Amino acid sequence: MKIALDAMGGDFAPVNPVEGAVAALHEYPDVELILVGQEDKIKAELQRLDVGSLSDRLHIHHASEVVEMKDNAVQAVRRKKDSSINRAVDLVKTKEAEAVVTAGHTGALVTAATLKLRRLPGIGRAGIATVMPTEKNLFLLVDAGANI
Repeated sequence: MKIALDAMGGDFAPVNPVEGAVAALHEYPDVELILVGQEDKIKAELQRLDVGSLSDRLHIHHASEVVEMKDNAVQAVRRKKDSSINRAVDLVKTKEAEAVVTAGHTGALVTAATLKLRRLPGIGRAGIATVMPTEKNLFLLVDAGANI
């Protein structure tokens, strides 16, 4: 599976997303990741980490802009065309990736996905899902957050 990861999303980006990407590749051998964001900053983080043989499953897709948490979701998607969130969703739209992951602006991701990928037939609005632990297993909670 090829996943587009918004490397500029989250409070400590790109440090945390890039570290998480490398850890995920160590744990999941069938996953390829496309780190989407400011290429120079992503490369600097990768040099700091032991990427080694993972480099064949790790790609960078440059995006010059970042959606900030203070940004209005719809305005950010419309005005920051070269943002990491927009470019990550574009990769799914063009079938260069199968999924998008971000720790960034949830509203902007839902907006971009809704506008660019549309909803499935019969689905009225997007749902947000998160995996939750139990004592013995995991379960998927749908509609775990706000949506547009």
